Amino acid sequence: MLFTFPEDARWNADAQAVEFGVGIGEYEGVVRVSRQGFRRFIDGTVTPERCLEAYHLHRTRLELVVERKLRNRQLTDDGNVEITGRDLRSSRTGATALAYTDHAYNRNAGSWPQARS
Repeated sequence: MLFTFPEDARWNADAQAVEFGVGIGEYEGVVRVSRQGFRRFIDGTVTPERCLEAYHLHRTRLELVVERKLRNRQLTDDGNVEITGRDLRSSRTGATALAYTDHAYNRNAGSWPQARS
């Protein structure tokens, strides 16, 4: 199965969530990650700006959760996907994604490691 994730992340003030698109075959849906879902990634105040930043830093991990939920047909009543904090605590998100998002990013320096020549 080939999943597509367009570059369309945005803050939805009404839902208090980051939303982004997902597609597979003819299916096109919206993924929502609530402000509370981002608490595990953000120290301090969970603002819309910090939620979008966390989305970009942990995008691979979020996409793996979406893929799992779609394979298991875990959709909301409107046919979309909602990611909760519980989904992000699950160990089934994949070791590769965890290594990529949690270890490759140097949180203390606030940057990605420099390439070695």
